[in-house]
Amino acid sequence: MNNSQKGANLKEKLKQALSSTYKVISDNIENNEKIEKNQSSKKFEFFEFDNLNTKSDFIKARAETDSSALKKKFSNEEIYKKNLPSNTSCKSLYSIAEKIRYEALGTQMLKGINKNLKDNYNQIINFKRKDQLKTKEDVSIVEAFELYMLKKFHNIELNSLTNKMLDFWKNDFETSVGKHIDYLKSNLENQNNYSSKFSEILKKMDIFQNEDDETKEENQEDGQNNPSNDDQQSESEDKKDQNKEQETQASLDSDYDIDEYKLDEQLVDTDSDKQSNEQVIQKKDLNNLNLDYKIFTNQFDEITKAENLESFDESVKLRKTLDQQLIGFQDVITKLANKLQRQLLAKQNRAWEFDLEEGLLDSSKLPRIIMDPYNSLSFKKEKDLDFKDTVVTLLIDNSGSMRGRPITIAAICADILSRTLERCSVKVEILGFTTKNWKGGQSRELWNKYLKPKTPGRLNDLRHIIYKGADTHWRQAKNNLGLMLKEGLLKENIDGEAILWAYNRIKKRKEERKILMVISDGAPVDDSTLSVNSGDFLEKHLKKMVKFIENKSEIEILAIGIGHDVSRYYDKAIKITDVNELGDVMISQLSSLFDTKKKFH
Repeated sequence: MNNSQKGANLKEKLKQALSSTYKVISDNIENNEKIEKNQSSKKFEFFEFDNLNTKSDFIKARAETDSSALKKKFSNEEIYKKNLPSNTSCKSLYSIAEKIRYEALGTQMLKGINKNLKDNYNQIINFKRKDQLKTKEDVSIVEAFELYMLKKFHNIELNSLTNKMLDFWKNDFETSVGKHIDYLKSNLENQNNYSSKFSEILKKMDIFQNEDDETKEENQEDGQNNPSNDDQQSESEDKKDQNKEQETQASLDSDYDIDEYKLDEQLVDTDSDKQSNEQVIQKKDLNNLNLDYKIFTNQFDEITKAENLESFDESVKLRKTLDQQLIGFQDVITKLANKLQRQLLAKQNRAWEFDLEEGLLDSSKLPRIIMDPYNSLSFKKEKDLDFKDTVVTLLIDNSGSMRGRPITIAAICADILSRTLERCSVKVEILGFTTKNWKGGQSRELWNKYLKPKTPGRLNDLRHIIYKGADTHWRQAKNNLGLMLKEGLLKENIDGEAILWAYNRIKKRKEERKILMVISDGAPVDDSTLSVNSGDFLEKHLKKMVKFIENKSEIEILAIGIGHDVSRYYDKAIKITDVNELGDVMISQLSSLFDTKKKFH
């Protein structure tokens, strides 16, 4: 018998052993019979047998079989969903807490299960590699929380690296979860008590408060009166997109919420049947555009206010750095600001029609009457100006290639425009987009865990940043703009989803004129996503989103490419070769927009 035959026989024996183990632990005879009917299959429910080539693979296979069987035995899906928090980040921690609960029950049940799980978690810990761990930003809360729970409930010993990872978040967990550990351990067998307590703990955690506020604010703006229907729709959409392996994940890791990337279900401001029909058509068109754009998971995505990314002291320090950069541009800044302000105020100043037969008396013509009483009185009337209430969104690429002078100039120009436009009663929102990690982050880790299904779609954790809301005064948000200079913030850029996010925000605004300006340095790039999808996957989605906004919405969009021609994506696009040109180009482009009015198709 050659080595390949021996390997095949070994895998077959392992398959039978795992099948029997699953049956015994889960008490699920029906599922076991289904497995036995498909013994010829290379797939077990949790992994592919062709991937079992090393000792670590076998350790993982045993542990994951045990864990899945324990979930079947001890985890009730209805109870899980009943206590599931609404906050996206809370959901991730909640799912980890539930997994730890039913695995802890298993370790009490059989020593073999305890050994299998510990061996697997130990090798996961030993395989972790982090290039740099300087700040809290370098370690995700989900990753740190799993380490905390393993230490508390499974008595897993952490190595020096994972101890350092946990240390960044340890105080947060001890303050919120630590005091409830005894209660949670005493209620491992009562899933409802355990999960409801954990949901309550997560909702009260300070680190999630701002995210909750933002979610509530956006939900209120959406006018969503029936969240349960949205959840059902989201769940239905997810099931269509996920393969069999991901369906196994769904009840444990929670179906990800894709509402942020869809148009509102409830249409607002429908003053006429025509307007209502236009909005229905927009909604259908935009949803159709997303049909061939896959997202492996967005449970790790983040929409955050800039002030949550750094401490107040560090924000002040970064703002001072930005102010120092502003000194060298002071003359240019004054010139540009005055130019735009004069143009806007000229449009807003009162204008009059003179020499009318009725209206307000024109006092400037009274001397003429005095000199010649036979001259008739002269009247004037104020003209109606076509300057509409306006809001401008600046969407700034926060990718690694913007590091250095480009992002500094972008931050300076955002600062100038915000101050200048506010003086002219034009509201400004400043947004940024990047990813939370290099190389795919937790999304890729999850993809690896579920055996790397082909063409998974977007495979990285998004980070969308609100530097300044449209209704926030510049003085309140000025420190946030310095955060663009934060070391380690700039990573990958997935433009299509960022534009859709910015579009969904600005379309809810009540202003009559809505302008979206994108500042980027080229094509969307995310190595993790592009390595497992077609090379134009992100680029195609970007083009579709931009064309939709240009042709089928009332929002005006333009782009400025820094060092790259972005006209292949945007009809209105300007390329600059020197970042010193950015401020002048931004203002001249805005000025030209204010001189023209978009024709809505």
